[in-house]
Amino acid sequence: MDWTELILNFIGGFGLFMFGMEYMGDGLQKAAGSKMKNILAALTRNRLLGVLVGAGVTALIQSSSATTVMVVGFVNVGLLNLKQAVGVIMGANIGTTITSWIVALGEWTEFLKPSVLAPIFIVAGVLLIMFVKNTQINSIGQILFGFGSLFLGLDMMSTSAKPLSQLEEVKNLFLVLGNNPLLGIVTGAVVTAVIQSSSASVGILQALALAGLVPWGSAIYIILGQNIGTCITAILSSISGSLNAKRAAAIHFLFNLIGSVIFGFIAIVVFNIWLPDVRDQLITVTQISVVHTVFNVLNTILLFPFGNTLVHLAETLVKGREKNKGEQDDFLDERLLQTPHIALQTAKDETVRMGEIASNNVQMAVEALFNRNEEKVKAVFETEKEINTLQEKLNAYLIKLANLSLSEADQIRVTELFHMVSDIERVGDHADNIAELAMGLKNDNLSFSEMAEKELESMTNIALESFTKAIDAYEGQDKALAQEVLPLEEQVDRLEEKLRSRHMKRLAREQCSPIAGILYLDMVSNLERIADHAANIAQLILDDTRILTIDDDNQP
Repeated sequence: MDWTELILNFIGGFGLFMFGMEYMGDGLQKAAGSKMKNILAALTRNRLLGVLVGAGVTALIQSSSATTVMVVGFVNVGLLNLKQAVGVIMGANIGTTITSWIVALGEWTEFLKPSVLAPIFIVAGVLLIMFVKNTQINSIGQILFGFGSLFLGLDMMSTSAKPLSQLEEVKNLFLVLGNNPLLGIVTGAVVTAVIQSSSASVGILQALALAGLVPWGSAIYIILGQNIGTCITAILSSISGSLNAKRAAAIHFLFNLIGSVIFGFIAIVVFNIWLPDVRDQLITVTQISVVHTVFNVLNTILLFPFGNTLVHLAETLVKGREKNKGEQDDFLDERLLQTPHIALQTAKDETVRMGEIASNNVQMAVEALFNRNEEKVKAVFETEKEINTLQEKLNAYLIKLANLSLSEADQIRVTELFHMVSDIERVGDHADNIAELAMGLKNDNLSFSEMAEKELESMTNIALESFTKAIDAYEGQDKALAQEVLPLEEQVDRLEEKLRSRHMKRLAREQCSPIAGILYLDMVSNLERIADHAANIAQLILDDTRILTIDDDNQP
């Protein structure tokens, strides 16, 4: 027996299996498109719907770990509370069984064997990806290619493992795992924790079963352990998250641990008292799928009424005070990238929040200018740092989003948000500029004339109204509201020309100092550019291309 060839073939098959599962899930998610946006609406209704959605999403993305990490992300940013998260976590365990049923197809009929299906699906997938331009058809091609790769990897793993069935040492190893429940559970947990996928771990077990290596006893205990091991992904993901994110991961762990302990004791009784002969009999791939599904369904039915108890246990284990949503500062959770459409919505919400901060900062800067208030000037400078930090975080997040598999509509939205973040950051810069003008007036003991202040106040109100309406219009994708921004921007442009002309006449009549006059003109220029950026944002909604930018630095 060539051990090197056997190990390499098994590892290669496992790699193909993992790739196929990931690629297929990615294709399914793209085919679902914006329907993923409706997930949250369903989750907030009741726990039973949460179970159904959790099962459906997991079947879609082919990973209960990914679903649970996504839930941890939702909890972390305040989109879900713990009671809503419980149902999704339970459903994820049911949804993850779909992969094992796909693998079991080969036992039902010769045509469905992995060696037959793999080339058919791979060729069909390649043809749809390479020769069809339609995005939706490409996603179907990706699903087919992922299926084919999954089947090819499974066939490689089972074929390379078959020689092991001739070795008594390997057979005895699986018998030991069947006779020692704790060892079997630990083995399943460790393997699954290492590869961070219970679907893949069950796939390995099924590949070994195809090779005639796995008895009933070891299969049961390994499957129970796999359900515990899959929790490691969510636990690791929650380490950097909020208190409730850690509690969501704890709920996942408690749910699987309690279920594994209960059904572990049942298995011990069955194998040692009722059906001792079954323990050492070989299990089939389909039977593994049945066991995996029955365990997860019964565990959900058993613990579903105790959802609130699981939440209470998690809160007891993970103590502390959770921040209120208004106190939270980390909304751009990378766990949400598991579901790009929802991550995009989160990025949009955070961009809108950035716009509101910038708008408030302009208002505070103008008040500091009129009142010569040094404390407000300092507050403007501090808020500008916050805006710059937000810009960096949003751009980094949007870059990661842009590198994901997105629909054409979502790709345009990402591009829009890049431009919008830039416009908002420039508005923040103008608030900073106005605060510096306020300091200049205070330090040099200068002031504007009463008429000049009234003019600036009028222009400020219009410029701020245009920017506020632009942000609100983008948040609601309201074309009618966006249309209102453009006349306001034109009004600001006309005011700029008028105020410059009036001010030059005042200077000529020596009604104000030249230095104060320069500061006045700078103020007018800053307000005009704020309105320009408001028009940029409004135009994002109104343009058919949905892409527009005006470079502030290139404006005269």
